[in-house]
Amino acid sequence: MDSYEDEDVERARSLSSRPQPGDPPQPADQPESQSETDYRSESESLTETESEPESRSDQQPRSESWSEPAPATGMAALSLPYQVAAAVSLAIVGTLACVHLAMVFLHVAPSNTVTKQYGEAVDGWVYPEFEQNWKLFAPNPLQQNVAVQVRAEYTVSDGSRRSSDWIDLTAEDAGAIRGNLLPSHVQQNELRRGWDFYVNSHDNDNRPNGLRGQLSESYVRRIVMQRLETHDLGGPVERIQLRSSTRSVKAPEWSDEKIDTRPVHRVLPWWTVTAGDLPGGVRNGRTEAGT
Repeated sequence: MDSYEDEDVERARSLSSRPQPGDPPQPADQPESQSETDYRSESESLTETESEPESRSDQQPRSESWSEPAPATGMAALSLPYQVAAAVSLAIVGTLACVHLAMVFLHVAPSNTVTKQYGEAVDGWVYPEFEQNWKLFAPNPLQQNVAVQVRAEYTVSDGSRRSSDWIDLTAEDAGAIRGNLLPSHVQQNELRRGWDFYVNSHDNDNRPNGLRGQLSESYVRRIVMQRLETHDLGGPVERIQLRSSTRSVKAPEWSDEKIDTRPVHRVLPWWTVTAGDLPGGVRNGRTEAGT
């Protein structure tokens, strides 16, 4: 019985020692009793327990924000009209790419039923921009430099005729290409292809060997007269003469091969210039009235 009474007395003392509303505050230097310390720890633990659910509830919306779907990218981010336009554009580009690959394949493939029936359509698609020139590779790489040159016979102011020196048209094309990041197809291949066209349609005596001979000659003459328009010869050109200067490529220093690098010329006869040899814009040193 004494022990229970002692506990009741101690509990009553602890309750009476707690600050009551309206009591003056205790001095800061007054030590706290053991009972006050226990009571404060219990109240702090209860406070933390009560505040824990609130902190968990605060964290719940964050987990929901992390699970939000990522914004749409690419074509999915476009509106429906733009998606349709993009799909149509891709379809057109893909179709053109497939047609181009098919045309190039038929151009380089051996002769077959398709190329025999649609050869003109294939050549019209490939030439001149997409030509496949295999002379760059083995077994028959091109080992010569071919230059096309021209000299002109023109009329001076007193009515007499004079002849110019040989003008290297190929060197002029090379000078226009050198240092040009985007040279035109005309600067690179017009004169070269025109000369190849003429040589392949004529024999060694410069006689046409087929129906394309006259066409190739007319084509070359128009190209030459167009180039001569930029040269001030001193009068209108009456006749022109072409020649090719073919020079073999020198062997590399590490090779023992002996190659003759002296130029070989193929000289064509003189051609009289006619109105059909003047492309549009070429006046050939004459006035607008043609005098």
